[in-house]
Amino acid sequence: MIRFEGRLLLFDIEGTVSPLAFVREVMFPHARKALRGFLNHHADRPEVVDALGQMARDAERDSVKDWCPHPIGSSAAREWFIREIEQLMAWDAKLTGFKQLQGLIWEEGFRSGALQATLFPDVVPTWQKFLSSGLLLQIYSSGSVPAQRLFFAHTQEGDLTPMLSGHHDTTRGSKKEAASYARIASAVEMAPGEILFVSDVVAELDAAREAGLATALADRPGNPEAGPSSHATLSTLEEIIIPG
Repeated sequence: MIRFEGRLLLFDIEGTVSPLAFVREVMFPHARKALRGFLNHHADRPEVVDALGQMARDAERDSVKDWCPHPIGSSAAREWFIREIEQLMAWDAKLTGFKQLQGLIWEEGFRSGALQATLFPDVVPTWQKFLSSGLLLQIYSSGSVPAQRLFFAHTQEGDLTPMLSGHHDTTRGSKKEAASYARIASAVEMAPGEILFVSDVVAELDAAREAGLATALADRPGNPEAGPSSHATLSTLEEIIIPG
């Protein structure tokens, strides 16, 4: 349980507001299965080109041509990209370009109805309570901002995007670095202490606390043992106590 008198609740997604099982057993496998067909049909889309360009920069290459050992546009290049991306999927990489591409694949899945986000049952009622108390709700996830918006636009509870006033991804920096949380506080024009970050990852919470944020560890069904932690622990969002 934690008592919070600030202004902004900042939530992780996986293992915090959505079960790990949905993300890892539904969303990730969908992206792996759909990857080849997606690249075959959409490799020339500007958003895909941009994502591949960012992946090259993430790999410390100046361009996609410098990154890929085969002529761009060839079948050999396509197969090479697929193998590289499949490896990043296997590693659950948090790289910005990879997350952009993964988000584009999920976008197609959400829009087609193949994917529908699952949330813990306490999320919507507690969010409604927090909003009625005047708090702001935002997301900080390794998934790209467009992927986050699609996730919350296509949940089993309906479109929740009107409840969220902001989204943050790894363009703010790694979730395990204090500077990333300082950037978020600056972006929302709040003192760090006015923000409560809720996550299932202790290293992320440690970084947030170092930046001055309030923190709470999500101990949700299906989450692995978090290990030693000095953070307040929540089994439900109802344990966030708002004065008044």
